[in-house]
Amino acid sequence: MTFNYDELLRRAREQMPEVQVKRERLEMPRIMSHTVGMRTIISNFKEISDSLDRDPQHILKFLTREMATAATFHDARAIFQGKFQRDSFERLLQRYLESYVVCPVCKRPDTKILKEKRLAFLVCNACGAKSAVKQL
Repeated sequence: MTFNYDELLRRAREQMPEVQVKRERLEMPRIMSHTVGMRTIISNFKEISDSLDRDPQHILKFLTREMATAATFHDARAIFQGKFQRDSFERLLQRYLESYVVCPVCKRPDTKILKEKRLAFLVCNACGAKSAVKQL
C-alpha cells in the first residue's frame, strides 16, 4: 500500500481542529486620560477598576503613592494633581496588576484581596493559593 505525501498531508490537516485565536482573560481597557491645567484626568477609571475586579479606592491609593501626588475619585473618573503621561499610568497599572491582581502561583487573574487582622492576602479562586501582599 503506497501513499502520496500530499494526500496524507491533506487528510491530516482535515482531521486537525481549528486553531482559535487566543483571547486574553484579563483585558484592561485603554486608559483615556487628558490634561486640564495642572490636573490629569482618567475618564474611564471606574471601567478600569471593574475590569480588574478591585475597589477604585485601592487602585487610586496605589497610584497616588507611586506617583507621589494627590488624587480624587469622582463620578467614575480619577483626577490627579499634576501633569502625567498615559504611559506612566499604563506602567503603574501593570505593576499593580502583577502585585495585587495576578496570582503568583498559577498566573491567573481570578483573585481577591482578603484582610486578616493586620495582614492582607491575595487569595486565588482558581488554584486556592494564598499569598501575602504589601499593605497600602
